[in-house]
Amino acid sequence: MRLLPCGDRAILVELPDASARRRLDEILSRTAIPGIVEHVPAARTVLVTVTGPAALVAVSRALRCLDLSAEVVAAASDDQVVEIPVRYDGPDLGSVATHLGVSTDEVVARHTEQVWRVEFAGFTPGFGYLLGDRGGLTVPRLTVPRTRVPAGAVALADEWSGVYPRASSGGWQLIGTTDLAMWDAHRQSPALLTPGRLVRFTSLASGSSVAAASEGANATESRGRS
Repeated sequence: MRLLPCGDRAILVELPDASARRRLDEILSRTAIPGIVEHVPAARTVLVTVTGPAALVAVSRALRCLDLSAEVVAAASDDQVVEIPVRYDGPDLGSVATHLGVSTDEVVARHTEQVWRVEFAGFTPGFGYLLGDRGGLTVPRLTVPRTRVPAGAVALADEWSGVYPRASSGGWQLIGTTDLAMWDAHRQSPALLTPGRLVRFTSLASGSSVAAASEGANATESRGRS
């Protein structure tokens, strides 16, 4: 663990890996440490904001005393998993398969046969960075980012997967599309994918109704919130 000052009211905690970052996030979410206002997790860091300059030393000392050795294990029961129906029709599906040395069907199989976890959120409201439990889909980002990626695009970059919540620029490789809304300001929780949530992608079979599949995914999501 490495602690870096960020002004006089925050500390950036650098962790060796995602497991340690996940454990620190869990501890800070469940434990009230005097002086801490909030914390924001990222890939390998956690930004901790404090009440003021006087709290920096005490909070730093408390952070260094935390035990981050235990792994955080999330059970993937059906009522906890958000299912996202996908049409695997992305423009980069073929190039992803070529890079991995497998068929496009194998890319789809690897994407749908593992459980993904929302490690953190960022980039734009509703965008979750997902890490799979099996791997096997590590691909580079595009050399030249697209100026426009459509909402609902399902993508890969490095070891991550994600779904673009709205049209934007982007450099991830697009392998499919979904009609399920990642961000809806009218929902009680606008973001469908929040840190810690588990996700499973499902392939829409030929002739399947996208609307029906989306309703099924929403039902699964509702059960997970009840």
